[in-house]
Amino acid sequence: MLKGFKEFIMRGNVVDLAVAVVIGAAFGKIVTALVDGLINPLVAAIFGKTDISKVWSFKINGATFSIGLILDAALNFLFVAAAVYFFIVMPLNKLAERRKRGQEPEPETTPLTTDQELLSEIRDLLRARQP
Repeated sequence: MLKGFKEFIMRGNVVDLAVAVVIGAAFGKIVTALVDGLINPLVAAIFGKTDISKVWSFKINGATFSIGLILDAALNFLFVAAAVYFFIVMPLNKLAERRKRGQEPEPETTPLTTDQELLSEIRDLLRARQP
């Protein structure tokens, strides 16, 4: 039983997953700091309040419905997605594009038609027959 557990833990994909979780948690803190330090103050400058979750709400029979809470969560999601895209994904894509520019393009190979395949086979057979 312990041998099987040891084999499971020592697999490459389990270790990779553990590293990904740790890196993801650290990266999450960076994105949260970016949103809290840059984007939320920008929203406060535009709308006058950083927390809109308590702004738009109403009560019916003692139950509180908070439209602002839903809007706040949706806006935070959009802000985090925009921060990840514009500050991480887009620069990395540009870097990969620059690296590719320095390399020679791979020659395009077009698939052979049936006639071309047959002619190639005949050519190869004729070459093999010649002394």
